[in-house]
Amino acid sequence: MEMAHRLYLRLGDRVTHQSHEEWGEGTVVEEMTSILEGGTCLVRVVFGDGRQRTFQNDLDSEQCCYFFGVRKQLRGPSIMFADEPQRADRRRRLR
Repeated sequence: MEMAHRLYLRLGDRVTHQSHEEWGEGTVVEEMTSILEGGTCLVRVVFGDGRQRTFQNDLDSEQCCYFFGVRKQLRGPSIMFADEPQRADRRRRLR
């Protein structure tokens, strides 16, 4: 029987730690998810201070990195407030 994990972080996600601002911004560089029942889910993060740190990544676990202060950094335009794309007027105007 395969057990589904609720993963918090994915490869490439940018993160910070609420209690350790001195670490700087980090990037998830490795994801390890066990397929065995009761297995663990880990992520490896490289932070701005140059150190790699490994965290538990299963939201169903009390030891998940989310509950210890690791937060995703949202990037790019917000979907809710993005402007509608403007279409260029391709018709030629005659004078």
